[in-house]
Amino acid sequence: MKSLTILLTAACVSMLSSQSFADSTPVTQDRVVALSDVFVPGGFDSNSDAYVVVSGIFPNGCYKWKGASKKDVGTFEHEITSTASVSQGMCIQVLVPFTKDIRLGRLSSGSHTLRFLSNDGTYIEKNLVVE
Repeated sequence: MKSLTILLTAACVSMLSSQSFADSTPVTQDRVVALSDVFVPGGFDSNSDAYVVVSGIFPNGCYKWKGASKKDVGTFEHEITSTASVSQGMCIQVLVPFTKDIRLGRLSSGSHTLRFLSNDGTYIEKNLVVE
């Protein structure tokens, strides 16, 4: 009876440990991140690819820059959303600054309004002039 109890206990421990290794794959999710500043360089024309430089601070080391998406609201109005992948689990608890280029592609000649949307409903608005 004692050996049967030991055998069952060993089997249970084996099943639990193999399941915890299978579940230890880090789960990630995408989150919209807030920006603290946007730099808009000048000198773009309708034949060049426009870009901006954004910066911000991730709240901890679990955040990794994923990218940005541009939604054209109108010909001269664009909304940009910056996204980070956030892994669940143990991570370093320090503020992590970031600076990234966001490519906007070729834009029509004129004055463009760029809105950089945040995760809390606020936004930063900048103007970009394309000659």
